[in-house]
Amino acid sequence: MLKIDYAELPTADMPASQAFFKKAFGWGFLDYGPEYQAFADAGLDGGLDGSEARSKAPLVILKADDLEAALATVKAAGGEITADIFAFPGGRRFQFREPGGNEMAVWSEG
Repeated sequence: MLKIDYAELPTADMPASQAFFKKAFGWGFLDYGPEYQAFADAGLDGGLDGSEARSKAPLVILKADDLEAALATVKAAGGEITADIFAFPGGRRFQFREPGGNEMAVWSEG
């Protein structure tokens, strides 16, 4: 069973989003460059995605021990792969759209 592990919020204005979440909720951020800021002390792991390729809606991310097996399971269940497995700092992931239209991702360490 895969469980929700992370959430990414899209932003078209990184400084404004950071200022809002800091002022409204007291969240901090870990800097991963101009396009990505991870949450600090937000209660759930996640971050702000300011890249051009960002999703238009929040991206829910599941964690798997075996990424290739999770990819095969998602495909077999009718998921549409929107981004094949790729590496990022801290691990690897893929993204998919479930039949109802929600885009999600699955990641693994290493």
